[in-house]
Amino acid sequence: KNHDKGPDPLSLSDCWSDKKGGVVNGAGPGYQERETWTRQMDFIMSCVGFAVGLGNVWRFPYLCYKNGGGVFLIPYLLIVFVGGIPIFFLEISLGQFMKAGSINVWNIAPLFKGLGYASMVIVFFCNTYYIMVLAWGFYYLIKSFTATLPWSSCNNEWNTPSCIEIFHHQDCKNASFANITIGSSNMTCADLADARSPIIEFWENKVLNISSGLDEPGKMNWELILCLMAVWVLVYFCVWKGVKSTGKIVYFTATFPYVVLIILLVRGVTLPGAYDGIMYYIKPNWSKLEEAQVWIDAGTQIFFSYAIGLGALTALGSYNRFNNDCYKDAFILALINSGTSFFAGFVVFSILGFMAAEQGVDISQVAESGPGLAFIAYPKAVSLMPVAPLWAALFFFMLLLLGLDSQFVGVEGFVTGILDLFPGKHYHRYKREIAVAICCLLCFIIDLSMVTQGGMYVFQLFDYYSASGMTLLWQAFWECIVVAWVYGADRFMDDVARMIGYRPFPWMKWCWSFITPCVCIGIFLFHLVNYKPLTYNNVYVYPWWGEVIGWCLALSSMLCIPVSLLYKLFRAKGTFKERWAHLTTPVWGAHHLEYMAPDIKSLSSMSPGIDDNKVIIFESVM
Repeated sequence: KNHDKGPDPLSLSDCWSDKKGGVVNGAGPGYQERETWTRQMDFIMSCVGFAVGLGNVWRFPYLCYKNGGGVFLIPYLLIVFVGGIPIFFLEISLGQFMKAGSINVWNIAPLFKGLGYASMVIVFFCNTYYIMVLAWGFYYLIKSFTATLPWSSCNNEWNTPSCIEIFHHQDCKNASFANITIGSSNMTCADLADARSPIIEFWENKVLNISSGLDEPGKMNWELILCLMAVWVLVYFCVWKGVKSTGKIVYFTATFPYVVLIILLVRGVTLPGAYDGIMYYIKPNWSKLEEAQVWIDAGTQIFFSYAIGLGALTALGSYNRFNNDCYKDAFILALINSGTSFFAGFVVFSILGFMAAEQGVDISQVAESGPGLAFIAYPKAVSLMPVAPLWAALFFFMLLLLGLDSQFVGVEGFVTGILDLFPGKHYHRYKREIAVAICCLLCFIIDLSMVTQGGMYVFQLFDYYSASGMTLLWQAFWECIVVAWVYGADRFMDDVARMIGYRPFPWMKWCWSFITPCVCIGIFLFHLVNYKPLTYNNVYVYPWWGEVIGWCLALSSMLCIPVSLLYKLFRAKGTFKERWAHLTTPVWGAHHLEYMAPDIKSLSSMSPGIDDNKVIIFESVM
């Protein structure tokens, strides 16, 4: 063991040093070798499927329009390079290096395993509420197979007397016509302010059948329950066999939405008003760069759309070959992700431009984000097109696929983290199938609260708090701190160099150490200072106990890090310095011995105390 003065070919060889110590875990007779992707393209497509989701289509274009059009790309691209790509690369490379899911990957610094538990909590909440969007999309898809779209007329049982199909704003521009009856309805121009479109009534009265508040859950919608069950069954059979099957399914679910987007773009640009819509989208407003909110929106959008902090990227990376070039993959995936966001904007705003021209209103009145765009603005737009049911079915099929691959990769990430807690010695033939089934069933039970009449209020609580910008920023900040300052940025760069065969550009190390943590904590504090209570449709304000539930959801992941850290420190023995040294000593996996055999041999030649034919393996006590 007395080789401290000799050359250190790689940081991993620290595990043989008296000075830095180390534990090798996971080897032995019962050890099960980790699955790997059948081909590297499986990994690329899975990452595309997971990271490229609904946020690219329904959130980025709206933020681009809201924050100065084309000028929004300046803060967006800047934060891509100082925050998005560095953390994206960090999570993938960390998973590949440690060959573990979101919990055991932090064996690199066991004191901070709370990061793994936090990401598991976040991704569990995401899996729980995100699938509701798929259930709604599936419901709309089924309803699209009719001769007349049910949200295009006011002749349905769920419509109210305030429903009006065409608003005729142009007939009411002259104040002297205020009492004229417009269209085929019995409304006057004075009543127009309170009129409601059939698509809004279909969404609120039929799909949601929404109650007056969170305190009135009401009855369950059995149609939505069936849609929710169908989507969960689909997710289960996509995930139950592991990455061998998931890697094949994403070839379809990740690529087909692009086919639909191209078809919709070709159709969209041929519609009247499309040019005006696209100009609204990309026209730069340079004065917006002076507003802090523009930079905050850019930062939060990056963290949302890159799926950072959820642990799923780590799980996907863990199935890579040890020598895969994950550095190159990170840049390719970032380009695909941001490129998809920008491209989707042309699709969305060409159709919103048509919708604005058709209704005779400014595009700012039809430009929406989130569920409002997916289930109100877009269905309205397709209802105005020739052969409307075809375009509606195409759009909602795309929506379903965009969300589906994000959903089942999220479930894969959660299940991977759970199974890594029970290594090979606890192996059971159907262990994965049982774990996936329990995960899906548990999420489905929680989802039942979201298919009630008050379900939308519950959905918004999860969306606003459980996987919000604040929780993801908190997670990303600590990931950078642990890797750069506890394990060591240079040390991890050495490890990455051993995997990919060359050392990444130092920019990554600078970002992990200084720039990215500052960006994360800056946006986090801005969110905290400018916190506003949650509302629904800017009208309904959540009760105080609703906000308490929301903060409990947020803190359930955020507190995992400090609570776990303090618990481990208090349970350890010795002085604080000894506890810290012991608890930040990496726990290496058996695969590290295999790939580091040359280094071990070189160390044994320098150190008579090491016999390369008799490698001693210590069981982890973490």
